Amino acid sequence: MNGASPIGIFDSGYGGLTVFREIESLLPQYDYLYLGDNARAPYGPRSFETVYEYTWQAVQWFFSKGCPLVILACNTASAKALRSIQQSNLPLSNDPSRRVLGVIRPTTEVIGTYTRTGKVGVLGTAGTVKSESYVIEIAKYWPDLKVYQQACPMWVPLIENNEHTGPGADYFVQLYLEQLMQQHPEIDTLLLGCTHYPLLASKIRQYLPANIKVVGQGDIVALSLQEYLHRHPEMETRISKQGNRHFFTTDDPLDFEQHAGIFFGKNITASMVHLT
Repeated sequence: MNGASPIGIFDSGYGGLTVFREIESLLPQYDYLYLGDNARAPYGPRSFETVYEYTWQAVQWFFSKGCPLVILACNTASAKALRSIQQSNLPLSNDPSRRVLGVIRPTTEVIGTYTRTGKVGVLGTAGTVKSESYVIEIAKYWPDLKVYQQACPMWVPLIENNEHTGPGADYFVQLYLEQLMQQHPEIDTLLLGCTHYPLLASKIRQYLPANIKVVGQGDIVALSLQEYLHRHPEMETRISKQGNRHFFTTDDPLDFEQHAGIFFGKNITASMVHLT
C-alpha cells in the first residue's frame, strides 16, 4: 500500500457494503480497504467462539496492511467478537494504539431519539438476537426504552440470491414483521440490525403503518465515524487521504464483484485473500 494507512472495513460478506457506501459518501477523502469473508459466511448461525476467531483473523489481516482503524461493519461480528478484541487482543498487540469499532454502539447511542412511545423493535440475524447486544447496549443509553427483538433468518439468503425484490420475499417480510409487532402494539421504531436489511427497506415499509420509523445503520455509523475522527486527531492524522478504495474477499472475486454492486451501488473490482 506504499506506506498508506487506510481505514479497514470488515463484514462476513456483502452487507457491510451498505455501511461502506454511506461512509464513502460522507468521508470520500480517506483511503479504504474492504474485506468480505464470503468463504465462511454467514456468521449469524455460528458460535461466539467461531465468530470471534474469524473476526480476529480478519482484523489481524487489516493490521498487516497498515490499517490503524478497523470498522466491523457486521452486526454479528460486533455482537460476538468486538468486546473480546477490544479488551483482550488490542492491549497485547504490537501497536496498542490501533482501534477496532463496531456498528452496534453508534446505533444504540441515538436510537432513543427516534421513538415517541419508548417501544423499539430490533430486526436481526439469529446470532445478533441471541447475543442480546442491542438490548444490553440500548439499556446503557436509554434505560427507559423497551426493546423487542425478532430474528429474520430468511432475509439474508433472499438478499444474497437477489430475490429480495420479488414476490417470494413478501411472505417472509410479512411473517417476521407480524411476529415482531405481536410482541407489543405500540412499537413505533424498527431498527434494521443487519447490514443486509437496507435492501429490504422499501418492502418492509409496505407492510408497516406510516407512523412507524424504519432506521438503518449506514448513515448513523458514517456520522459516528466522522465524529470519532474529529475527537481523535491522533488517529485521523494516521489515515491516508488519496480517495483510494480496494476490495477483497476470501472467496471467488468474480462472484463477489457480481453481488457487490447490489449492496454498494456501483461496480467494483475485487481480489482474493486467505485468512488464517
